[in-house]
Amino acid sequence: MEELVKKIQQGNQRALARAITMIENDHPEKLKLMDLINRSEKKSHYIGITGSPGAGKSSLVDRFLTLLRQKDFTVAVIAVDPTSPFSGGALLGDRVRMTQHFSDENIFIRSMATRGSLGGLARATKDAIRACDAYGFDYILIETVGVGQSELDIMKVADTTSVVLTPNSGDVLQVFKAGIMEIADLFILNKADIPGVKKLKRQLKDLIHLSSENRAFEPEIVETSVVENFGFDQWFRAIENHQQFLNDTDLGKERRANKLRHEVYELIQEAIWKDVESFIETDETKQQTLQKEDNSYALAEAWYKEWKEKKRG
Repeated sequence: MEELVKKIQQGNQRALARAITMIENDHPEKLKLMDLINRSEKKSHYIGITGSPGAGKSSLVDRFLTLLRQKDFTVAVIAVDPTSPFSGGALLGDRVRMTQHFSDENIFIRSMATRGSLGGLARATKDAIRACDAYGFDYILIETVGVGQSELDIMKVADTTSVVLTPNSGDVLQVFKAGIMEIADLFILNKADIPGVKKLKRQLKDLIHLSSENRAFEPEIVETSVVENFGFDQWFRAIENHQQFLNDTDLGKERRANKLRHEVYELIQEAIWKDVESFIETDETKQQTLQKEDNSYALAEAWYKEWKEKKRG
């Protein structure tokens, strides 16, 4: 594992891809691998990109990659797709939209499956992001499946979260209802070359104003169009502004501390669950009880107490 991590830190993309495959497959030495990866200095800025299906997120990322490379930045893209019901892998494979960047050795693109994660980002995805950070990319773009309650997990990972909206789609109302306002560090009004963008921008400004009392940073609104190729420099400047804000204020330190706290709790929760699940699944009597009883609360309470007693013994 030491040799593999050393190669990653030296800029070997084959080693990075191999490490992410080991992470996805829950390799027996995954914990050792992640321990070594997490000792690496954190250098990357994580950019979350989320929005409704059809908002044009992948096309935005593709065009944004071109801009970042023109500025001589190195970039990793983690595209989170729904899980295939057959293979368990990524279903959409957003990499097909970014084929022009495959030959660029300073860009790394990987599709990751949600694997049923309720938070929208599976544990493997978060570990893959850490592996990309150990590689030393300047920016890591994390494109999620779509906006909704399940996508709030992105704010616990990204340094800067971009929420993508489109005119005439009713997205802005869904954003307000779903609580996405709280996670957005900036808004991207994509497909701004079609009618309705001015109305959407006006609505969004009103909603931002309503929630401004609870915010330390007011999110910028950026208009973009892949078809007419505009707004991408403004998007980058908005990211830089937010990045500078995080560096200059206590909010940045607070966010990093909260992300670490959440990750620690999540890892402990996962370890406990695996132990409890093994305790129940390997007990034939309990499996027979599950087929007969339907009182889930009583069974959960009783077996959890029994598991704790076993651990004390």
